[in-house]
Amino acid sequence: MAQKKAFEVDRWLSRADPAFRLVLIYGPDRGLVSERARAFATMTGLPLDDPFAVVRLEANELDQQPGRLEDEARTVPMFADNRLIWISNAGTQKNLAADIKRLVDNPPSDAIILVEAGELKKNAALRSTVEAAPTAMALPCYADDARAIDALIDEELAKAGMAIGLEARQALKSNLGGDRLASRGEIAKLVLYCIGKERIEIEDVLVMIGDVSASSNDDAIDAVLLGRTAELDTALARHSAAGGQPFQMLASAIRQFQSLQTMRDAMERKGQSAQSAVASARPPVFFARKKAVETALERFDNDAIVRMLDRLREAVLQTRRRPGLAKPTTERTLLALTLEGRRPGR
Repeated sequence: MAQKKAFEVDRWLSRADPAFRLVLIYGPDRGLVSERARAFATMTGLPLDDPFAVVRLEANELDQQPGRLEDEARTVPMFADNRLIWISNAGTQKNLAADIKRLVDNPPSDAIILVEAGELKKNAALRSTVEAAPTAMALPCYADDARAIDALIDEELAKAGMAIGLEARQALKSNLGGDRLASRGEIAKLVLYCIGKERIEIEDVLVMIGDVSASSNDDAIDAVLLGRTAELDTALARHSAAGGQPFQMLASAIRQFQSLQTMRDAMERKGQSAQSAVASARPPVFFARKKAVETALERFDNDAIVRMLDRLREAVLQTRRRPGLAKPTTERTLLALTLEGRRPGR
């Protein structure tokens, strides 16, 4: 099957096999999808600003004109050996999937087809067609994990010739990861603010992003951990007023409870106190949040943490199924977890 795991995508793109005439890049991280699509388009060697070499098309437009994609793909290039057919915003369009099926069954010899799509279920016609085709490649793009965020920070700071302190890195990471392009934008903003400095410190990060997005995220998560509903309401209001997205809050909560799970497991296996578990945590817990994390570790056992993670993941699923209700779904879930932390015996 022609597909890669999420962690294999960048390596494949660095030396893409020209035998694959159709490449599908898809996933919930639209910024990462866009970034990787441009990287692949650049690797074709075709001039991206030449309309004779690169044809940009919208998926919905193609879906309303069955057969047009195949006509474009079979058109003989006038001034090059290949043409790039670059399709944006693909999803569940049936006619488009049917056109793709015909093309992967009989690939064009002088056209490369690049398809950008949002999140696709495993049984989605477009995804399953590409994954089953020997001449096509499916590349998933999911939100950056901690390692990928660290690599992104290092990449952007290396360009600027800057270093970053450990606490500053942790504060910066808490505000990144939902969308690759948005993450790059946040880092670029921080670099611009710190021009003339060799090293970025925690104060710089707090001035640039900690006062709104990262701070409101942390305040909301700490309120959940400590069972403080009034503080949760305030943090959610600040996050919304700053233009924060619900997925950012849910992603922050999931990362925090996954970290709690690791520390709680260490406490039970090694007989550590909550304070010792937090002190030995890797990556380290931001100093301003240590007390809240220690309190949560004393309050929640592993079973409770697993239940909370399950609720958060279910909330993520619901926000994807019904994006119009993402904000109330997120707020309701976080409130429920906050109340859980106030139950007797917690």
